[in-house]
Amino acid sequence: MANPTRQLQVLDENDGTLLKLAFASSDRELVDQHFGSSRSFVIYGVNPEQSQLLSVIEFGDLAQDGNEDKLVNKMELLDGCVAVYCRACGASAVRQLLAKNIQPVKVAEDARIEHLIEEFQTELKEGPSSWLAKAIRRTQSGDASRFDTMAAEGWNE
Repeated sequence: MANPTRQLQVLDENDGTLLKLAFASSDRELVDQHFGSSRSFVIYGVNPEQSQLLSVIEFGDLAQDGNEDKLVNKMELLDGCVAVYCRACGASAVRQLLAKNIQPVKVAEDARIEHLIEEFQTELKEGPSSWLAKAIRRTQSGDASRFDTMAAEGWNE
């Protein structure tokens, strides 16, 4: 199980305009970790004009052993992120991330978080790719499952 050993949460009065991006990083500067065995994630809030550190989550050493139990907590901690940038990601983790509407993004060796954020901001300004356009619509439309929940509770028109 991948329980965090430390978690730094930046308190903020975010008005909801920031999209959350996670980066698998050991040093908070480079994306240098495989998703499943990542020792830490750095989470930023990003919009076209600004980026802000929101959270740092540390797990300690995790082996790339195929043990999917370690992914459960990571998936929960990345809830609300539109993407996770990593060096590699196994097929099972990719399926689980996509099911939670988190786009896995494989990056080149020594990719700098600062540059990835700048590229993301450029994409936001110039027109998002299809996955990013969907992610933006999801964040702006609220919780689409609320109607299913209401129906299950017996709500009628």
